[in-house]
Amino acid sequence: MNTNNILSNIQNRWHNVYWFSRMLINNDKYIAVGKEPKLLLMLSSSLRLVAKENKGSDTLNLQKQTLRNIIEERYKKTTSRDNRVKRMLDDLDAEIRTIDDMNVFILTCENIMLPLHRAIENIPSDDREFTLNIAKSYLDIQGEQGLATIINLWDDLGARGCLTAERTEIIQAFAMLRILLSKDKLVSEDDRDIVLTAFTQEFERRAAQKRKRRAGGSLEDVTDFILGYYKIKRAEAPSHFQADLEIDNWIKAKDGWLIGISCKRTIRERWKNVSSSTEVYSRFKVKYIFHIVTYDEDLSDEKLALLGEQRQIFYLPDTSRRLKYASQHIGLKKYVRPISQLINDIRKELK
Repeated sequence: MNTNNILSNIQNRWHNVYWFSRMLINNDKYIAVGKEPKLLLMLSSSLRLVAKENKGSDTLNLQKQTLRNIIEERYKKTTSRDNRVKRMLDDLDAEIRTIDDMNVFILTCENIMLPLHRAIENIPSDDREFTLNIAKSYLDIQGEQGLATIINLWDDLGARGCLTAERTEIIQAFAMLRILLSKDKLVSEDDRDIVLTAFTQEFERRAAQKRKRRAGGSLEDVTDFILGYYKIKRAEAPSHFQADLEIDNWIKAKDGWLIGISCKRTIRERWKNVSSSTEVYSRFKVKYIFHIVTYDEDLSDEKLALLGEQRQIFYLPDTSRRLKYASQHIGLKKYVRPISQLINDIRKELK
């Protein structure tokens, strides 16, 4: 490709599909018009109507004024956004210099932002729905021996389910956009590629944000599910308990003392801060902390000894190498147990 072709490609007006998409969704610099499908529909419909009813030289000016009026009317009662509204309108005015630019903006509203909004809305915000029934099946069939399996699978099942939903949405939206563009004789094959890649890039960016919001809650959810399945009543967390521990659930033992239950992939982060004196536990009537750890290779002897001395017990996968080793170690064996033993241990504390 020679220099002129490269320059022509860079300057192609259809590249603005991506930049218009970013402007319409930006809520820091602008006002996130793209998150309001009714407003987008009003904008695109009104701009098309102006173009249809007016064939004179002032069509673009009429469209720009219509665009300005609609957005100003929508946000006239939110004075805190005045600066962002003005900045957006000024920047759109600078970017939309020709009728072709306006047509690109209209297409972005109709065929990028609206389908994107629907697709992203259809992606689950919580992966529990993909894991609950499968997890229940394991416990129904395998009983407590299935605990380690569902804990290990929980993240993978949820992530795979949500990613499958993402794939379904982008395939459908992408296919629809490709069909619409192929019917538009004004859009060349190269232009279609620009629009389609802009759509895909923006979809992936926004889907990644949703993935990030979903992440982190999965393993906390699994302890809640397990206790619910076995009808084990949860207790309130001890008031003003300040130890550096992230406890997912609490249960009250038969003697009135509390047991905290935490499910984590590892005890890697800030593990020395996880320790607290037994005096603190006694003051708040915390009997034990049960840690369910799915990846235990970094669970060193030092960690087990320090935390175990503070009434923290580690439930490790039944086939774990670390479990086998620690179970045979005279100084560590009382701090580790197989995950399949968790419910039985809890029941003993409740009876």
